[in-house]
Formats: sequence, structure tokens, C-alpha cells
Amino acid sequence: MKSLALGLALFCVLLSSAAQLAMKRGMGAPVAADVGSTYAQALTSPLVWLGLMLYGASAVLWLWVLSRLDVSVAYPLVSLGFVVTLALGVLWLGEPFSWVRVAGCTLIVVGVSLLALDA
Repeated sequence: MKSLALGLALFCVLLSSAAQLAMKRGMGAPVAADVGSTYAQALTSPLVWLGLMLYGASAVLWLWVLSRLDVSVAYPLVSLGFVVTLALGVLWLGEPFSWVRVAGCTLIVVGVSLLALDA
């Protein structure tokens, strides 16, 4: 049962990362400098709505994860979303690559791995 919960936790992390990428893609380049126009753009973007739905699905599934894992085990897994989002941001959105970012993500993976050893 614990491995199922860990697998679902990782799936939630992937959903959350997909949500970020969908919303970023849906927003694209800013069309206007004012806040109202930015939110109007967000509310009319299908990709932003997809991202919000993915977040919602992730949150609902996360409740099941929290009912089966200690929060001290489950929550650090959320930080893996930084790693996934960085990689997909570079590959899918064409965002800048840097070794400093890779080093930061490596530290995150090492930290989560250490926490998992104690689970």
C-alpha cells in the first residue's frame, strides 16, 4: 500500500508540473502591462483552464496520498516538481539552461532521496 501511495504522490507531482507548463504556455507573452488585461488573458485561455483543472485533480489525489503517508514523507516529494518543471521548461518551452539550475535540482533530488531513506 505504501508503494502505491508513493507512486500516486509522484503522479501528483507530475500533474502539478504539467499544470504549471500549461498555464505558462496559455499565458504566452504579455499582451498588456495592466493587471486587468493579464487576468482577462488568463480567463480566456484554454491552456490556463487546463492547468487549473490539472491542479485541481492533483489536489484531490493528494488528499488520498496524505491519508496514507506521513506528511513528513509525502511533502518533500513535492519538491521534485521543481526538477520536472525545470527540465520540461527547458525542453518544451525553450527556457534557458544553466548548470547552476542543474546543481540546484541535483541538491533537491539528493535531499528527497535522503528523506526517503528514512521513510
